[in-house]
Amino acid sequence: MREIWALGAVAAVMLSGTAARADIKIAVAGPMSGSNAAFGEQFKKGAEQAVADLNAKGGVLGQKLVLQVGDDACDPKQAVAVANQLASDGAIFVAGHFCSSSSIPASSVYNENGMLQITPASTNPALTDAAAAKGWDDIYRTCGRDDEQGKIAGAYLAAHFKGKPIAFVDDKSAYGKGLADETRAAANAAGLKEVIDESITAGDKDFAALISKLKQAKVEAIYFGGYQTEAGLIVRQAKEQGLQAVLIGGDSMATQDFWQITGPAGEGTLFTFAPDPQRSPAAKAVVDSFKKAGYEPEGYTLYTYAAVQVFAEAATKAKSVKLADMVTALHDTTFDTVIGPIKYDSKGDITQTGYVMWVWHDGKFSQM
Repeated sequence: MREIWALGAVAAVMLSGTAARADIKIAVAGPMSGSNAAFGEQFKKGAEQAVADLNAKGGVLGQKLVLQVGDDACDPKQAVAVANQLASDGAIFVAGHFCSSSSIPASSVYNENGMLQITPASTNPALTDAAAAKGWDDIYRTCGRDDEQGKIAGAYLAAHFKGKPIAFVDDKSAYGKGLADETRAAANAAGLKEVIDESITAGDKDFAALISKLKQAKVEAIYFGGYQTEAGLIVRQAKEQGLQAVLIGGDSMATQDFWQITGPAGEGTLFTFAPDPQRSPAAKAVVDSFKKAGYEPEGYTLYTYAAVQVFAEAATKAKSVKLADMVTALHDTTFDTVIGPIKYDSKGDITQTGYVMWVWHDGKFSQM
């Protein structure tokens, strides 16, 4: 009997030790399906690699990270449902979402549940501006903002197309319209005035009427605020109808999906994005690991990896995964990440941002 009791006591100690070192649940959320699924894959790959690398080094605070994946399909209602499910499942941190129209409504759920949200890609200024106005302290980015991105695109338009007819087209989304508005404001301030200002509906496939209008106005440049699918269709159909205007867009075009739609018609298309994170010395080992596995870490792959790094470093410095403890660390720390050092301002935006022009050439996109 004594032997049985002793065995039971040992088992109880082992179980209690296991419970004390329970796994830490985190999540990545984005469009794992739908027209923006390519970006969902970037998110998933980046988060999975970051978790694997951290766990190989002992996890966070001696505990293993367990990654959950949420698919919002870039739909606001689905994003809220995903956020609620992740909260119910016990996730304490979410790297997400991709579309600003998903991140903004989901942020309310995360705030209500005391969860840290770091988006690798949602660039609409309203995400952090509105949160700061409400006194929230749980929302951060590893990417820049559209008011910064728009200044670069607007300046480029003004420098290269002054006195020439240009058009602005947006898809009415939080991301697309917001980016087009910021770019238009910057271009107008530099003395460039558009001859056409139009909106489309995301999901449309036929842009013949729009292109006819652009041809009639003899536009030489089209600034498009929206996602890669519609951008690709506009470019391809414009070339088919004999319109040679260059299309300039935003960071959503940093995916091979764009060229798969346009083919050679996409040659010379421009877009704004942050400087190539793969050029960062801090990213070399991670990039090599991705490429060895046969995956090209394009677009927001490394930004998602960095989001997980920021969470892990904040928790380590705070010696806690409680939001209030991590918030203090988030504002007191310069984080070493694969995309370079990250430091946050009072709103949760990164203090050192920068956008540059990228160009599509021969099926690949590269920094100009």
